[in-house]
Amino acid sequence: MPGSRTRRTLTALFSVTVFSLGLNACSGSAGQDDDTVNFGYIGDYNGASLLAIAQEQGLWKKQGLTAKAKVFNNGPVQVQALGSGDLDYGYIGPGAMWLPASGKAKVVSVNTFTFADRVIGQPGIETMKDLKGKRVGVPEGTSGDMILNMALEKAGMTTKDIKKVAMDPSTVVSSFTSGKIDGAGIFYPSIDTIKEKVPGMEEVASTKDTGDRFPTAFVAGTKVPEEKNRKVVKVLQQANDWRKKHPEESVALSAKMLNVSKAQAKADASHVETLSTDDLAAKTKSGEMDRWLKKLGDFFVRNQQLDENPDPSDYYTSDLYREVHSG
Repeated sequence: MPGSRTRRTLTALFSVTVFSLGLNACSGSAGQDDDTVNFGYIGDYNGASLLAIAQEQGLWKKQGLTAKAKVFNNGPVQVQALGSGDLDYGYIGPGAMWLPASGKAKVVSVNTFTFADRVIGQPGIETMKDLKGKRVGVPEGTSGDMILNMALEKAGMTTKDIKKVAMDPSTVVSSFTSGKIDGAGIFYPSIDTIKEKVPGMEEVASTKDTGDRFPTAFVAGTKVPEEKNRKVVKVLQQANDWRKKHPEESVALSAKMLNVSKAQAKADASHVETLSTDDLAAKTKSGEMDRWLKKLGDFFVRNQQLDENPDPSDYYTSDLYREVHSG
């Protein structure tokens, strides 16, 4: 398995809030109870919708599982928690896909394709060249970091051309709105919050403009038993199909779990492409999913987050996903 250069710092702990799903959650560390699922997520539609549906539809119980969910600011710190045994599963965006690719987790299910990531600038900053020498905030190792580096690469620039400042997503929001930074690599729904306070904010670059597809995923710790993975993947597939068939209800359930308005959750969901489990399984079988993961891996190698680009089968349990679907 290729090693990561680990120039991204995983030891900086961001704020973590426990969110009880009301599932008779058991206490204790991850992996100690085969019936308990310790699940991390990010507080947005991508990260929360399937967990909200699984709770509402009683899907955990159908698999003989109970679940605890904990909300995190980003994917990398969840992968850190997987490695320490504090979580069994987590959710990551495309910008953190280099972590399972470096052997720190296993992708057990692709969730959605997202195009929520942007490089933004203060009013009057319209191009990447305008950010030269400017302070740019970014949560390192995330999809905000990913779009920033992609945009710099496209503009013929590097991080040496800007003053890159590592900060967690909430600090990006407060720093941008107070004018302490000139730009940011960040994502929706955080951008909606920024827009309310800085209406003249510029969207300088977007994943939507690249023409590529950016998968989000659910990841497992490398020591989680396969039988538990099988049960959890079944829950995720069932919740995924319910979400695909009931988009409005899924937005409402997500809003309730995230304690935001339905309008906010709907705006967040507008940056997401959902696929049925049949479609995800077909794209996995055809090799299309591997091609998108491989393309991301090529970028991570260029960005020095990976030493080499592994075969997706090294970290995406595609055979298990398809077996659970066909079973």
